[in-house]
Amino acid sequence: MYFKNTEDKMELQERENDDQSNEPFLPSLFLHTTFDFLLVAIKQEPGTEKSDKQKEFLDKLKKKKITITSIHHEDKIFLGLRAPNEIFEDYQYLIKVSDACNWCKDENKITQANRIRIVHFILNNTRIRTNENLEKLKMEGVFETMFCLHEKKEQKNLQKTWARWSALFTPQPFDEIKSYFGEKVALYYLWLNWYTILLIPAAALGAVIFLYGLAFFNTSPLIKEVCDSNVTMCPSCDRVCEPRQLSETCTYAKVSHLFDNEGTVAFAMFMAIWATAFLEFWKRHRARYVSKWKVYDWCEEEEELIMEIVNDVECKPKEFKHSYFQSTLVLILFTAMLMVIIGITHALVVFRVMTASWFSRSESDFLEEKANMLAMLLGAVLHYVTIQIMTRVNRWVSLKLCDLEKLNSLAAKERSFTVKMFTFQFFTLFSSLFYVAFFLGRINGHPTNYVRLLGFRLEECHPSGCLTDLFIQMAVIMLLKQTLNNIFEILVPWAMNFLRKKTARRLKRQCGKCYRKFCREKQGRVEACDICKRRDWLRNYHLGNTDAFSLFNEFLEMVIQFSFTTTFVAAFPLAPLLALMNNIIEIRLDAIKMVRYERRLIPRKTNDIGIWTEVLEAVGVFAVIINGLVIGISSDFIPRLVYHYHYGPCAKGIISTHCMQGYINDTLSVAFMKTNIKDEYMLKTNDYANVTQCSYRDYRNQDYSLTSQFWFVLAIRFAFIILFEHVVVVCKFIAAWFVPEKPVRVKNSRLHDKMERLKSELNDRKLGRPISTEV
Repeated sequence: MYFKNTEDKMELQERENDDQSNEPFLPSLFLHTTFDFLLVAIKQEPGTEKSDKQKEFLDKLKKKKITITSIHHEDKIFLGLRAPNEIFEDYQYLIKVSDACNWCKDENKITQANRIRIVHFILNNTRIRTNENLEKLKMEGVFETMFCLHEKKEQKNLQKTWARWSALFTPQPFDEIKSYFGEKVALYYLWLNWYTILLIPAAALGAVIFLYGLAFFNTSPLIKEVCDSNVTMCPSCDRVCEPRQLSETCTYAKVSHLFDNEGTVAFAMFMAIWATAFLEFWKRHRARYVSKWKVYDWCEEEEELIMEIVNDVECKPKEFKHSYFQSTLVLILFTAMLMVIIGITHALVVFRVMTASWFSRSESDFLEEKANMLAMLLGAVLHYVTIQIMTRVNRWVSLKLCDLEKLNSLAAKERSFTVKMFTFQFFTLFSSLFYVAFFLGRINGHPTNYVRLLGFRLEECHPSGCLTDLFIQMAVIMLLKQTLNNIFEILVPWAMNFLRKKTARRLKRQCGKCYRKFCREKQGRVEACDICKRRDWLRNYHLGNTDAFSLFNEFLEMVIQFSFTTTFVAAFPLAPLLALMNNIIEIRLDAIKMVRYERRLIPRKTNDIGIWTEVLEAVGVFAVIINGLVIGISSDFIPRLVYHYHYGPCAKGIISTHCMQGYINDTLSVAFMKTNIKDEYMLKTNDYANVTQCSYRDYRNQDYSLTSQFWFVLAIRFAFIILFEHVVVVCKFIAAWFVPEKPVRVKNSRLHDKMERLKSELNDRKLGRPISTEV
């Protein structure tokens, strides 16, 4: 081995001699050597405003007895922060005497995750004379960033057991995740794991419904009636669209039958009950773990008060405030934002109408024939692009509205932000689907009196129904959103990791290797040298940035997916299957990203997924309403049912091969032109100069007035919607009552814990011992 000098060789020999010793020399008193937090600042010229603010903020930290270790690297200063044990002893004592204490011994010891969380709160609530906190100082460039360090031993353990693709189907180590990332991250993965498991029966049943439609793909009498028809349909647009034979839409009718059949009604009812069962069983599943982690009675507001006192003994409580003026202003702005989102949906409708017209005028036969289909696909892609843009806009607006509310705690602000952001995102994603499901083909008018937008006719439904349009819209958005999001989630951190490795190799060449045995002491009980500190700090510095939105974004993505899976499932029974396949990958993708490619998330303590539980319950109720409307209005289930039992051949006692024979013709009305089709639709060709009538989808008389059958079917539609929703809601209430939120084992465990705590405190009082505050 080549050595640059004799000192390197002597240092290596000393290291090898130490390694042969069974009991290496260590100091008798070990200090906490892991840094709680790191601040990074750009070197400033002395005497400048930024330099003075840096010094003032660091002096504030020193007054709180936080030790600061600085290491210079190029133009940056890395500041390692380590809080004294007194801070954590005070925190532990206040937790012990608080109302939310859940008595235990070992679990009350201050872990590194707890240290990070407390120090993070202190840093964010330390202000200089200008009343600026660390967040504002970062915005001004006084400090560049702040982050906590990964612990190498625990990080490697998580990489080995959890954050790797080969562990795709292995159980997740929730206790280890909780110890390293905190309860909030652990509960996210616990919820996501539970959601993924319960998607299995939903995905299986959805696949069965799809296969049921596929089994009757070629034998359905409705499909045969369309494919063998000689009916001439009215042009779908003016000037360039020619009348078509109904038989030319045979393929579309077959695709429609895959998703618009009798099985979708049963599947929609199943998914509504499934959503309730999922939430109720999740509450039980959560209770087992939070009881095990001793945070069952934990209170976020009380925790925040305790850390306020730990940070500043002379602090004053942030009192609750309410202003009707502020509430009214927030409500007006919130409603205005929803109107903007709905307006964007109208713009998408205009785009689809204009695109369909442009394609219809194309010289290409393919574009002319598939004009409506291509316009719908392009509209779905544009909708996806709009979603990506509006996500950033929605976040900014939500934060500003929360600032207007002036809430008294971080927990209250987080709840308010979650509700606003989810509502905006829900409207952004689902507004276009609402148009396709409930308005497409129903507001376009009729021959001789079509509704036009900017001179273009509105879109029409296919004679086989509009459910296929809804299916295509959902499939495009869901596939694009899940696929592209996963690609970006893994590519961006990987690229940053690649750049980090290049930087680390350059650093290695600059500073060489450290041969101090203490720097490799696995228990972390010995202070590392500056070379090893700098290497470790830079390794964490070059990882992907994390913030308060990192975990929120993951939750939002999954709850939006849950909304897709349950809300319009009657039109897309394969949605649970796509969600299941995505989640299996998503779990490991998020784990790899958090452990390997991103800075360590700030551990947060909690005993629930927070306001997301109420959001999921609201989505479950909303899903019942939407699925009832989809089946009752968008689907042809009700018209087919009415025809079968009231207007069809079987209802009239006519011997027929099938009770649905003649259904397609029954749903079509005939338009009689004043002159001919050519003049009425301003066609360029003379082929239809002698044709004076065509058919269109509607229940109308010759004078275009609505028939009695239309009103009868409409009444049955509304009756079905009311009946469906009431039956499913009753089933949801029964399921919620039948499954108790707290398992008996958890109740008994908490009962024994409380009794043991009371006995212990009574014994301590009799013996004159104070309450233990062991760290």
